Amino acid sequence: MEEKELLGGQELLKKIKDFFPAPEVDPRTYSPLALAFIGDGIYELVIRTMVVTKANRANHDLHQATVKYVKAENQAKMVEILKPVLTEEEAAVLRRGRNAKPNSVAKNASLGEYHRATGVEALFGYLYLTGRTDRMLELIKLGVEGLG
Repeated sequence: MEEKELLGGQELLKKIKDFFPAPEVDPRTYSPLALAFIGDGIYELVIRTMVVTKANRANHDLHQATVKYVKAENQAKMVEILKPVLTEEEAAVLRRGRNAKPNSVAKNASLGEYHRATGVEALFGYLYLTGRTDRMLELIKLGVEGLG
């Protein structure tokens, strides 16, 4: 792994692991829903950071700007935007997440959209847990730009 990636992209993950030690687990062994769980959180953090740093505004406005990107319908659209640039490994993780059987469904999304959104969240979670946050951010940026 490049030193730049370790110092830049992996810094938050390393600090979290240092502050809250736990046994090392290979992220490839996590269930797709566990990957989606962490992926949902890290994706929302990235989007919230993007929204807040663009403009200091009222909470309601921040929420509305964030929802545009985090709702399942738009995450599902991101799958089609990202597919052409995914590696085989990334596409396999996305498929595992998409094919997982979640225990719930989004309020305002079809079952198919929810499954695709779970797939993209699993991909982001996998990239985060494997320390490839630069790649994760690259894909999120591509997806956000594709959503317009």
